[in-house]
Amino acid sequence: MEMEILLRHLLPEELFEYFDLVSIKETKAKELNLYLDEKKVFPSGHKDKSLISYGFDEPIKVQDFPLRKKSVYLIVRRRKWQEKGTGKIYSRSWDITAAGSSYSKEFADFLKGLLG
Repeated sequence: MEMEILLRHLLPEELFEYFDLVSIKETKAKELNLYLDEKKVFPSGHKDKSLISYGFDEPIKVQDFPLRKKSVYLIVRRRKWQEKGTGKIYSRSWDITAAGSSYSKEFADFLKGLLG
């Protein structure tokens, strides 16, 4: 998909390693929302458990670099896993936002360098 090739150059590269782009929506408020779902890959450290995919956590909204005067938001859903037998729920912890903000790490670093 040509769109994905372009986005791979514009977005943090680790996103495509762990997430699938499921849709893109432009809002009337000059926002570009990119919806990403965590890939269906067993969480590391739990390979010994019998896990089944159990839907997604609530999405988080992360602001990234603007494009052509449009705010860009990554709407990210982490996958949940349920252990058969116990019903215990597992999910990965992703560190994609800068501490104390809703900005992507790369965008926060850019702003910090620009504003001091």
